[in-house]
Amino acid sequence: MDTRSRKPYPSDLSDEAWAYLEPLLPRPFSVGAPRRTDFRELLDAILYVLSTGCAWSALPHDFPPEGTVRDYFHQWRRSGTWQRIHDALRSRVRESAGKGPEPSAGSIDSQTVKATRTGGQRGYDAGKKNQRHQAAHPGGYAGVGPGGGRPSGEHPGP
Repeated sequence: MDTRSRKPYPSDLSDEAWAYLEPLLPRPFSVGAPRRTDFRELLDAILYVLSTGCAWSALPHDFPPEGTVRDYFHQWRRSGTWQRIHDALRSRVRESAGKGPEPSAGSIDSQTVKATRTGGQRGYDAGKKNQRHQAAHPGGYAGVGPGGGRPSGEHPGP
């Protein structure tokens, strides 16, 4: 399908982006039936799904069939095509920013990666600082105050 035969979507590739990405895509096989799927339309469809968050089945009808788009997406993921595209784009962005093509260091947020010693009896409490049990209904049930019917000053206990 010719990309100019339909009105473009905001997620469509520019001619410059397509010229950069086309060599990174798999070449057609030399045997068998010739490929009928237009890879530019295929990439535009995948980018449409990724940018809008729609389901594969909700692709507009002017893109290739939903099953074709989804199958190529997963096939490229398994074959490493997406990783090659990502690596090439990362290198290009870094070089345009005046940096080397590959990062020289990495940083991991300590709040994201928990050390092994935090496991054990207490476990990870998702950032909660209190050590008491959480009441199922902090306001209590009808007719029962916030203390849960206990005299003032008593804690719920384990």
